[in-house]
Amino acid sequence: MWVTALLLLLLLLLLLLLLGRRGASRLEPAGRAVLITGCDSGFGHLLALRLHRLGFTVFAGCLCPGGAGARRLQREAAAGAGRLRVLRLDVTCGRDVQAAKELVLSHLPDRGFWGLVNNAGISTFGETGWLSMEKYEKFTDVNLLGSIRTTLAFLPLLRKYKGRIVFMSSIIAYFALGNGIYSMTKAAIEKFCDALRLEMKKFGVQVSIIQPGNYARSTKIQPPVSAEEIWNELSEEEKAAYNKEYVQERANFFNSIVSEGSPNGNEVVDAMVDALMSPAPKARYMVARLKEKALVLVCALFPTAVMDFFLSYALSKVKLR
Repeated sequence: MWVTALLLLLLLLLLLLLLGRRGASRLEPAGRAVLITGCDSGFGHLLALRLHRLGFTVFAGCLCPGGAGARRLQREAAAGAGRLRVLRLDVTCGRDVQAAKELVLSHLPDRGFWGLVNNAGISTFGETGWLSMEKYEKFTDVNLLGSIRTTLAFLPLLRKYKGRIVFMSSIIAYFALGNGIYSMTKAAIEKFCDALRLEMKKFGVQVSIIQPGNYARSTKIQPPVSAEEIWNELSEEEKAAYNKEYVQERANFFNSIVSEGSPNGNEVVDAMVDALMSPAPKARYMVARLKEKALVLVCALFPTAVMDFFLSYALSKVKLR
């Protein structure tokens, strides 16, 4: 009885939420500023172009402001009446983040600062012992601390204008399959967002997480890996524990996953735009294929042993010796 009542209550809340999303009008972009990190390529690049064409004032943070992606944005900016600005932004550098904040403050449009999109990120492949401590520190600094660094800098503005914060996560936050270092940072940023979302409600600031599936072909965040390079970088202790055939098979397996990625990054950008413009944005946007969503569902509903069984089976084609 209680279970039935709870399910009915959940269905009613869902219906009210859907009606609220349908009834309210979408945001008017004109006069509102958005800062996006990681605009050199991938989702950030596509989002900067999309938001600019929608009428937002866009601050596009690029790690390499002289690179091809930044130059394309600058060409777009030349035809946009000053509404798109390309700036150098290394999210691991406090000086860059502070300079970005000063630039935004000095060029705020009429309706102020509306959104921060923490999109910058890096990826790699390798089992736990194959990666150096320096690499773990670098990934944590970019994928986790970089987003926290920019968020802390822009929180006062976001509270003032009751804006939006969007974080780029991944379905890989739920499981690890050859890139545990990436999974680790995405799982951590999700928990940061969960705390931030609840804390910001009292200020009218809304926080959303984007969880793409495999879009490696669209973002180029993960190029194909070379087994030879991986082997050459291993310590002697790791080489003693593994063999070249194992490394090659793992690299082949990972490269096959990368090659299956969707090339249509605009599917993810659609979700990012909704998070910024919807009158009732979702807490989480999972943009993934059905089989990827099913894998996440297994992670959420079944015991860890079940998930370990499936993943171990997928990785069991080659033995160490």
